[in-house]
Amino acid sequence: MFVDEAKVEVRAGRGGDGALAFRREKFVPRGGPAGGDGGRGGSVIVRATHNANTLADYRHRRTVRAEDGRPGGGDNKTGRNGEDAFIEVPVGTLIHDAKTGELLADLMQDGEEFVVAKGGDGGQGNARFATSTNRAPRRHTPGFAGEERLLRLELKLIADIGLVGFPSVGKSTIISVISSARPKIADYPFTTIVPNLCVVKWKNLREFVVADIPGLIEGAHSGQGLGIQFLRHVERTNLLVHVLEVTPQLEEQPDGRDPIGDYEVIVGELKKFNPELLERPQMVVLNKIDLPYVAEREEELRAHFEDKLGLPFIAISAAAAINLDELKDRLGEAIAQGGFGEELEHWET
Repeated sequence: MFVDEAKVEVRAGRGGDGALAFRREKFVPRGGPAGGDGGRGGSVIVRATHNANTLADYRHRRTVRAEDGRPGGGDNKTGRNGEDAFIEVPVGTLIHDAKTGELLADLMQDGEEFVVAKGGDGGQGNARFATSTNRAPRRHTPGFAGEERLLRLELKLIADIGLVGFPSVGKSTIISVISSARPKIADYPFTTIVPNLCVVKWKNLREFVVADIPGLIEGAHSGQGLGIQFLRHVERTNLLVHVLEVTPQLEEQPDGRDPIGDYEVIVGELKKFNPELLERPQMVVLNKIDLPYVAEREEELRAHFEDKLGLPFIAISAAAAINLDELKDRLGEAIAQGGFGEELEHWET
């Protein structure tokens, strides 16, 4: 199950109490105080890892507790520190304080950690309070409570390229033919109900990550379709690829859709969600070029997007394996140079 939001309560461990003790050794007069300090309570730490790709583990696990520190002992023995508790989340997870809304951390690197609740310090044993005038103190202090917080975890997938477009335009099929990913594919809307990630191997064994962002239709930014749930994942992509299709306009049964109109709808939804998304390099891919009613509109659409709007344009067929190598080359070159249509800066081998 793909889950990209979760709330979890975290409780750090309490520090151990300081000990009240005195030395009782033969031939040692006035043994003196010997109570040790309590151990520190364990902290709660969030760690990003590439081994996780969802927050599903915390959909039902609502509380994470660290271990309390152990109390101090006699002979000035310090209590054992409590074990830290780790919350492992996917790379790209944002950590918010659920009560204040404050962004605490944005974990972008594998292995990156953030302490969300610090363990309490241990109490002091009575040996700490011995002075020249008070050689047998009975004072000792309890351990301090650890921090507690209610967190809201939010996952934004990190990908080099994001595929956007209406349902059933072939985004999942494209992912399946340019990589080894095998997403669920069917001929009805909203087949893809979670984002799909794939790793594409390019020249010289170079790799880049492509994400299929599902559920974008008109009104996605306000909750229509599945878009409001997954639009956030577009924010972590460097390049946007608009996948378009030409739908058959059957006599007396027109569906009212057109690839140019579809593109304008998706651009409008991206702009309403986050206008900065439109500042990123973009490319247009016309899919299903093996179908006659698509092929007959290729030149018209190329003129519109390439000549009029200045966007890179390529016609492919994911199902019939047409122009897929060219698509991978253009995507790989765009990643290498940081955008479409500029002079290629080759990666070093």
